[in-house]
Amino acid sequence: MNPASTMTDRSATGITGLWNRITDQLESRISHNLIALASRIAVAAIFFYSARTKVDGLLTLKDTTFLLFEEEYKVPLLPPEFAAYMATYAEHLFPILLVLGLFTRLSALALLGMTAVIQVFVYPDAWPTHLTWAVPMFYLIGRGGGAWTLDRQLGIK
Repeated sequence: MNPASTMTDRSATGITGLWNRITDQLESRISHNLIALASRIAVAAIFFYSARTKVDGLLTLKDTTFLLFEEEYKVPLLPPEFAAYMATYAEHLFPILLVLGLFTRLSALALLGMTAVIQVFVYPDAWPTHLTWAVPMFYLIGRGGGAWTLDRQLGIK
């Protein structure tokens, strides 16, 4: 098969040509940097706001947080108190790193791991929600945080 035949003909006429010109404009105006920034902020907001419901003040865990990990979340292999601290601190740290664009791929990978644990062990029927969280994380892991990051300033991929 000729590689040129797999490319869309941008000079086509009619509805195909119009559509191709529109998509060319969209591709040139919606950059990876914008998609990565939106992905970083979207994922960060989900986890950071969740973390804030688990604490009083800066980082003092609420009694209800421990109760959640004992009664509802029941993460296997980890004592509930330890899991409560680890999850709450991770939900604070990694979103902040994502917004800053610092260790973006690692932060997205950590939150994707947390999402997988939530999906498998806590809320297995919530896969549509978890999938919408996972998609921007997969994007960030695969493509990085873009030019508007501390990663870029520090030469980190």
